[in-house]
Amino acid sequence: MSVSRIDKFHIFILILFLSAIFLINNLMNSEMYQCIGLTPSQAQISSGTSMDKPADALNSKINTRLFRTNVLNRDIKFNISSNDVIVFLHIQKTGGTIFGRHLVQHLEHQCNCSNTSAKRCDCFRPGDDRGIWLFSKFSTGWTCGVHADWTALNSCVQQVLNRREKAAKKRRYLYITQLRDPTTRYLSEWRHVKRGATWPSKHMCDGRLPTSQEVPLCYKGENWIGVVLDQFLDCKWNMANNRQTRMLADLTLVGCYNLTKMPMEDRNWLMLESARRNLRRLAYFGLTEYQAESQYLFEQTFGMKFTTTFEQLEETHASRSAVTPEQVDRITKLNFLDVELYEYAKTLFLQRLEFMRHKSSSNNVNQTV
Repeated sequence: MSVSRIDKFHIFILILFLSAIFLINNLMNSEMYQCIGLTPSQAQISSGTSMDKPADALNSKINTRLFRTNVLNRDIKFNISSNDVIVFLHIQKTGGTIFGRHLVQHLEHQCNCSNTSAKRCDCFRPGDDRGIWLFSKFSTGWTCGVHADWTALNSCVQQVLNRREKAAKKRRYLYITQLRDPTTRYLSEWRHVKRGATWPSKHMCDGRLPTSQEVPLCYKGENWIGVVLDQFLDCKWNMANNRQTRMLADLTLVGCYNLTKMPMEDRNWLMLESARRNLRRLAYFGLTEYQAESQYLFEQTFGMKFTTTFEQLEETHASRSAVTPEQVDRITKLNFLDVELYEYAKTLFLQRLEFMRHKSSSNNVNQTV
């Protein structure tokens, strides 16, 4: 009888211990939500640290967990006189041209632009006619290729700046980008291509260019002028598909543009995970649909103010496109990676916005005490 009583006592103590751990964990989670001004129901995404199985990563809802403080907090303390370099990863049809002009024309530290259109600007450090603090289309040009992606920039920027500045330096590279709702971005790219535009991108990856078999064109001749939306959707190797995910991912992890390197499901999963990871590590990213909020986050992150207010366009080329529900459904299915990435980015963006606002408000209160 005594042994039985002892066993029951041990079981009772174990149950109490486990209950206490569960209660403490819930309290800590609740405090973590409150510290950035959010309720648990507002957290819509995981921190991205867990590695789901390939099928689960693409087909299931993302876990409802907050991003950690070190992911949300952005306090770069950008030093324009030091070796800090802002690198703008410009993804097509995300509002990057307008944002790029803001960078060279409307920051407190203005670049020296040769004309009002800001097609060519020198963004040198104060008192240094060689030191470059901004790497972008309008400052350094497409020196790593037209609309170079993360993979190309990561292996190219250092070499270009060493050559431009005639010195090999250790620099701190601060990558930034803009993302956009996948459907509207896709429609905007289609309309752009329909007008006859092309992007002669290099797609440099792992030290080589892709072959014509790896990246075939969807059209014959110089451009795809006049292409209708269904034709645009029908091209299975259209580079518009999941463009944002591909351009943010480290493509060396998936064999670059060699689609025979691994099963497509594994490739998609690895690209998405890589894009999420790189997104978390960017110094800053903005969302086309949140212009005022994007401006606020940039200014808080880098400690630099813009001299103009970002404008939220109510009407764009994409919004003027007459598309059917069936076509929208096809766009969504084709861009399923970008849909996942954008939802992830939007949740991170909104959580970071709340965190930075709370942090700024707390700092203001402390300064007045």
